[in-house]
Amino acid sequence: MASRRGFLAGLLATGLAPQASWANAGSPAFLSAGKDASGAFLLAGLTEDGGILFSHPLPGRGHAAAAHPTRPEAVALARRPGRFADVIDCRTGTAIARLEPPAGHHFYGHGTFSPDGARLFTTENDYENARGIIGVWDAADGYKRIGAFASGGIGPHDMLLRRDAPGLVIANGGIETHPGSGRAKLNLPDMRPNLSYLGFDGTLQDQMELPRRLHLNSIRHLAMRIDGTVGFAMQWQGDPGEQIPTAGLHLPGSPARLLAEDDPRVLNMNGYGGSIAFSGDGTQIGVTSPRGGVLQVMDTVGGALLNEHRMHDVCGLAASPGGFTTSTGTGRLYAISDAGQHPLHRSELAWDNHLIRLR
Repeated sequence: MASRRGFLAGLLATGLAPQASWANAGSPAFLSAGKDASGAFLLAGLTEDGGILFSHPLPGRGHAAAAHPTRPEAVALARRPGRFADVIDCRTGTAIARLEPPAGHHFYGHGTFSPDGARLFTTENDYENARGIIGVWDAADGYKRIGAFASGGIGPHDMLLRRDAPGLVIANGGIETHPGSGRAKLNLPDMRPNLSYLGFDGTLQDQMELPRRLHLNSIRHLAMRIDGTVGFAMQWQGDPGEQIPTAGLHLPGSPARLLAEDDPRVLNMNGYGGSIAFSGDGTQIGVTSPRGGVLQVMDTVGGALLNEHRMHDVCGLAASPGGFTTSTGTGRLYAISDAGQHPLHRSELAWDNHLIRLR
């Protein structure tokens, strides 16, 4: 009779052995970067109600994360101008790889996998040449870097898979920066933020630029609805007293639609859209502002501002079946619905900017 070890070895040899899945890591609902009470940085996997399933230390402050579509692997990306992206086996906490961009580049904190999980794409700043780059990594071969292409603009920040066609959508914020100048913004008079729709080979498929009067409204963060509509959150670089929208919608081939543009409550955002997400049913879109301490929820049909929720240092935001889930820098998670906000969980961690939904 064959031994169990021999049987498993035979399965591996034939490629029939069961593959590890996210269920093997506890089926986390969210990923989030954070910081503990000692000041150490980490990436955590969270349950639907905010309980911590696992955490992994990071060498510096993380920003967002990318989850492999099938394997229980997460990539924690450094906050600008960081140069690390840690690939983590979320079952064991084992570090699979540490990615570093080429000399003269840094990460912008966001990335995404191809639909089949074979490639990882990362937003990067080629700061010596003042251009945005999308790095390409082979997730099937130890996450080796296998290429790069132009992002379609300056300052690529968030990036998502398209839902209406194969490819990527990139939020090019338009702001030129250089690590040697700290966080100074070097080109405000010439900013041209855009959404760039690219094929997986870097081919430009479509592009949306804001009107010239809004060229100081840096497009930073994205949400994707099932029909391919992109929600985008912006950060205003002009006079802080101006009534400027912080959110919009775009479908390739159509003009952008700015939301709650005439509502004076947009001033409560302090010109800063931190995270954006569609509600679970896609009829609403939410935008957070840690600077304003507010989450604003808008109707995706008429564009009106429906509800405003006050929460100290709120930023992370994700879709949930009844509306949204949001996280704060004070360690709190809330469920958000038309009925209001409901506390879910409080930890001793300070959650960073983004709450990444896995399921």
